[in-house]
Amino acid sequence: MSEDQKKQLEAQLWGIANLLRGKISADDYRDYILGFIFYKYLSEKQHLYANHLLVGEDITEYRELTDEELLNAIREESLIKLGYFLEPRDLFSEVTRRGLENDYILEDLQRILNHVEQSTMGTESEDDFNALFEDLDLNSTKIGRTVKARNEIIVRILDYLNKIDFKLEEIESDVLGDAYEYLISKFAAGAGKSAGEFYTPQQVSKILAKVVTTDKDKIKSVYDPTCGSGSLLLRVAKEATVGEFFGQELNRTTYNLARMNMILHDVHFRQFDIQQDDSLESPQHLEQRFEAVVANPPFSAHWKGAANPLFETDERFSQYGKLAPKTKADYAFVQHMIYHLADNGIMACVLPHGVLFRGAAEGVIRQYLIKELNYLDAVIGLPANIFYGTSIPTCILVLKKCRKVDDNIVFIDASGEGHYIKSGNQNTLRDEDVEMIVDTYRNRQTIDKYSYVASLDEIAENDYNLNIPRYVDTFEEEEPVDLNQVAGEIKEIDREMKEVNEEIASFCNELNISTPF
Repeated sequence: MSEDQKKQLEAQLWGIANLLRGKISADDYRDYILGFIFYKYLSEKQHLYANHLLVGEDITEYRELTDEELLNAIREESLIKLGYFLEPRDLFSEVTRRGLENDYILEDLQRILNHVEQSTMGTESEDDFNALFEDLDLNSTKIGRTVKARNEIIVRILDYLNKIDFKLEEIESDVLGDAYEYLISKFAAGAGKSAGEFYTPQQVSKILAKVVTTDKDKIKSVYDPTCGSGSLLLRVAKEATVGEFFGQELNRTTYNLARMNMILHDVHFRQFDIQQDDSLESPQHLEQRFEAVVANPPFSAHWKGAANPLFETDERFSQYGKLAPKTKADYAFVQHMIYHLADNGIMACVLPHGVLFRGAAEGVIRQYLIKELNYLDAVIGLPANIFYGTSIPTCILVLKKCRKVDDNIVFIDASGEGHYIKSGNQNTLRDEDVEMIVDTYRNRQTIDKYSYVASLDEIAENDYNLNIPRYVDTFEEEEPVDLNQVAGEIKEIDREMKEVNEEIASFCNELNISTPF
């Protein structure tokens, strides 16, 4: 599929928003639009796979199949291959057809969505499909006050989507997945503060992904403890072949979105394990170690661990001597991720600038990370106003347990003018800005007013304060002032003022009024 065709698909999918915009809030119609796109995707995958299985049979079109024995065989194969099963009458196109024939389809549609989940019970894919459509409330008065109104709007959405050809049998690349990701970013752009819960800007994701895949074209496993919609995990797969994806997400709706996103990007259900819970207080992958860890945790979040004595003996936090403060969980997330990092792994996470210089418990943890563990590999400063929902400047910390160059830390200041562009209300990194950051990190370069390779001794001399301006001097000297030229300009201004005053006085005399000076 060409770039033009991809953009056309994105525009078509985004066009569904026009059916709902003004009727319900963006947060609500996001769930309906993404949910129904996912249902259509599952339906088309089922249709294509079933037709493949029917090659050589008397009936080769799945929609026409009624033979129970063949249906059962397709069900068994589908659960193994796809992880779910849809009957011919439950295909997206068939439901849409019934809706357009003025049938009431809401109950039927709800049954089908429930059946997708129920079909997986007792199988390997059960956890990945459980309650996947729970945010699609077809009886919500938000989409219509009456049953008839709700039915009509749902039929309109299905009809609109049914006319879009996903071309799944033709697409070798991840075009539909990318289009889905595009929709998520569009919703994030209009979601205000809640955007950070489910989406990391694509260019920031690209930096993290490129950093953790440095010198690698294959990654055994990647993990994100605050995975949101899963965009960071999927971005890593664009830089290297990933064996397995692991993630955890607190928000239930976003957790469902992450699982849909994985499946839509054609990640097999056996290749991902996304869990829903608080990563710090109820970690779901505690016994596992990962080759790559990426994250954009909630900035300076509150957490209960600081007030719980049990966390002082928790293996993730105990060796540092201090727990992260209860009003700033930033370092708690860092400690959690380090615990999960394999010895040959790389970790990159986005954090607020305060982690670089705040004292008290955070200062103790920071010093231990650098002085005792020597895990910190790089500090990358990003422009302000680059994230949806917040304008604060942020940074990326890169950490490795086995550092090749273990006597210095690379500091990069990518926050200055010329290293990003303004895009509406947001600042945006260009591809060349991303490449410069990544190349500077990988080559460990000192570049005037942009980066500096600091020795560990220098870090110690600064009391382990990592504030970037301490290491990267971005001061721009002002051009020297020619005082003789300035004096001449002042004299010229004075002469012009006298002429203006004389002209005003002349006008005042003609009008027989006093002058204002």
